[in-house]
Formats: sequence, structure tokens, C-alpha cells
Amino acid sequence: MPDQEKASQDNVAELKAKESSEPVAGFLEMKLTELTPGYAKVAMKLKPEHLNFNGMVFGGIVMAIADQAFAYATNSLVTPSIATQFNIHLISGAGVGDELTAECCVVKSGRRIGVSEMTVTNQNGKLIAKATGTTVVTA
Repeated sequence: MPDQEKASQDNVAELKAKESSEPVAGFLEMKLTELTPGYAKVAMKLKPEHLNFNGMVFGGIVMAIADQAFAYATNSLVTPSIATQFNIHLISGAGVGDELTAECCVVKSGRRIGVSEMTVTNQNGKLIAKATGTTVVTA
């Protein structure tokens, strides 16, 4: 097994081991449902506490789940990878009781920067948001 592939497998194993003790994921009750080198899927059920003053799911909650998938996918390849840019398009609303799923696919993982694409859908496959992000390698 080439060194980079072994490092990715080690990163995946380490991230899976850390998942149960990650503070923000625990606080928001996000669950890592799939992780392979360069790909992650995270799910969370929306609760009344996720609503804003307009009675709509706060966009920051949608961004948080996309960011969580982004972090897992990028760090599965090169760790530590730190986000330097995140762009999200909130396409459709989501409601209390919806189960959101965020998926991230790393498009480019270089020695210094990485570029990723994320989607957030609900339990019916409805597109809630689309995002892109850039990371820098800090090691």
C-alpha cells in the first residue's frame, strides 16, 4: 500500500475514533454515517431549538452540518486541514423533524490547499443547500 493511501486509511480510522467525543457534533447531535478517503456523510435531525426568530431553520445550522462533512472529508486525506473559505447557497427551507444529510467530496487535495464540494439534502432527497470550501494544510 503506498504511503499516501496508508496515511488516508489511518486518518479515516482516527477520525472515526474521535467522532463520539467531538464537542460541536455532540452539541448539535450530528452523526457521522460514512467516511472514506476524500468523502464524508453526516446526518442530523432538526429540532425546535434550530429555528430562528422567523420560525425557520437557521441558515447557520445548515452550514454547520455541511461544514462538519467538509471537515471529515478533507482531514481524511491530509490532517490537519483547516478551512480558509466556505461558500454556501441556501436553496430550500428545512423544517423541524427533517433529517438533514450533508455529503462532502474532495475535488482536489494538494500539498498546500484542498477544494471540496458539499450538498445538504433532507430525508426525501430535496436539495437544501450546495456549498464549496477551500482548506489549507497546516502541517
